[in-house]
Amino acid sequence: MRTLAGVALFALTALPAAGADLPRSNPEAQGVSSPALRAFIEAADKDIDALHSFMLVRHGHVVAEGWWGPYAAETPHMLFSLSKSFTSTAVGLAAAEGKLSADDPVLKFFPNEAPADPSTNLKAMRLSDLLRMSTGHQTEPLRKASESWAKTFLAQSVPFKPGTHFLYNTSATYMLSAAVQQATGQTVLDYLKPRLFDPLGIAKPTWELSPQGISTGGYGLSVRTEDIAKFGQLYLQKGKWNGKQLVPEAWVETATARQTSNGSNPKSDWDQGYGYQFWRCRNGAYRGDGAFGQYCIVLPEQDAVIAITSGVKDMQAVLNLVWDKLLPAMKSGALAADEDAAKKLASTLKGLALRTPEGKASAPKVASKKFVFPSNDGKLESVVLENGKDGAVTLVARVGGTDRRIECGAGSWVKGRTAWGRLPEQPCAAAGAWTADDTFTAKICFTETPFITTVRLKFTGSEVRYETEANVGFGPTKEAALVGKSE
Repeated sequence: MRTLAGVALFALTALPAAGADLPRSNPEAQGVSSPALRAFIEAADKDIDALHSFMLVRHGHVVAEGWWGPYAAETPHMLFSLSKSFTSTAVGLAAAEGKLSADDPVLKFFPNEAPADPSTNLKAMRLSDLLRMSTGHQTEPLRKASESWAKTFLAQSVPFKPGTHFLYNTSATYMLSAAVQQATGQTVLDYLKPRLFDPLGIAKPTWELSPQGISTGGYGLSVRTEDIAKFGQLYLQKGKWNGKQLVPEAWVETATARQTSNGSNPKSDWDQGYGYQFWRCRNGAYRGDGAFGQYCIVLPEQDAVIAITSGVKDMQAVLNLVWDKLLPAMKSGALAADEDAAKKLASTLKGLALRTPEGKASAPKVASKKFVFPSNDGKLESVVLENGKDGAVTLVARVGGTDRRIECGAGSWVKGRTAWGRLPEQPCAAAGAWTADDTFTAKICFTETPFITTVRLKFTGSEVRYETEANVGFGPTKEAALVGKSE
C-alpha cells in the first residue's frame, strides 16, 4: 500500500469549503456509507497505480474528496480527451445562440481549406457526424505542426457514408473547436469563459492551441478536480446551475444519449455507445474521460457525480472499482450517522500519497562526482548527486547545456520546477532513495499532468548506468540506457 503520508484535502462538513461552490456534507446524510467509501479508497490505493484525486458528489453535496500527494486540490490537471465533453458543450451553446447548427455541413465553415473537388461523402459530413465520432473516416487524420490541421482533415479520404461508421477521432473534435471559432470569432476557451467557466466558478482554465491559434478541442484543457465535478453536476442537473439554465436541457439530453453504437462487449465501458463527445457507461451512467484515467462520471439513477484524475494504464480497472465498490455504497435514503466510520474515512483521505522509492542500502561514495555521457538523442551531458539534509539527494542533470537541479526527498515529495524529456519546464515534485547498494532511484512527478518519470542510476566503479522510464505514455515509455564515466 502507498505510504499514508503527504498532502491531501478533505471536507466532510455541512458547510462549503472556502472558495468552492459545491456544498460539503457527511456521507451518511446523503445516503452514502463511510465504510464503503473507505473500502473504495483503500482498494484504489492498493490496487490501482495510481489515482491522483477523487471526489464524490451525492445529491449536490461533496461527501468525500482526496488527493494523493504531491497532487493537491488547488492544482489543475491535464484532462486529455475529457476536454472533448467541454468542446461539445461549446457547440451546444453556439447552436442555442443561432451561431451554428449540428446539422450544418462541415465544409460550410472551411471554404478556404476544402479540397478543390470534395467527395460526395465529405460534402455530406455534418457537425453532428463529428460530434458522434462517425465522420466516415477509416483512419484518423493526422495533426502536424507544419500543416493546417483543418486542411489535412478535409483532404483525408472519407470511404464510409458519414453517420454509419464509428471511429474515435480526436481530429474531428478539433474541427468542432475550429467551427465554433469560425462561427463565434472566439476560441472555445474564450467562448466558454463567460458562458460556462465563470458561472461554475472554474478559475484560470487553460487550453492548448493548434499552430493555427485554435483551441485543440479534443484535448489540452486543464482544470482542478472540483471543476470536473462541477461540470458533471451541471450535466446531472440538466444544464441548470444556481437557478439559471446555462446549457439547454435538450442539448444535455441529446449529448449524453446513445447516438451511435461502438461495440457489443457487455463488460466494457467503451462498448456501451457514444453520444456527442460523451461515452455511455454500464449501470445507466455516462461520462467524459481522458487518457490515463481522467474521469467525469455522471450517475443519474444515483443522483451522483464522480471526478477522478489519475495516471493509469488500465482505465477499465478504475471503472470496475467504481461499479464494485462505490455503486453499492449509495443508498436511496439517508443513513444513520456513524461518527467513528466518518473519522476513519477522513483520516484515510487526509493521509493519501503516491509511493516514494524505498531504500535501506548504504550509498556508494559517489557524492559530488560528475559522470559524463557520450552524445545522445536526449542531450544528457552529465549527472551529479549531491547529498542534502535528512537523507535528501539532489540530482543535477546537465541537458543541452543547462543544469537541471531536482531535489529528491527521502520518503517524502519535495516540490520544485523542471523540464524533462519532452516535457517543458513546469511544476514537479521528486522523491528518491538508494534502492540497492549501488542504485539510486528518483521519481519525478509532474503535478499538473499524469506523468511520473523514474530515473535509476546504477554505479559500478567509475561508470554509471542511467535508465529512465515514464509511468504512462502514448508510445514507448522506456528509453535506451546510457552509460557515463566519472571525470
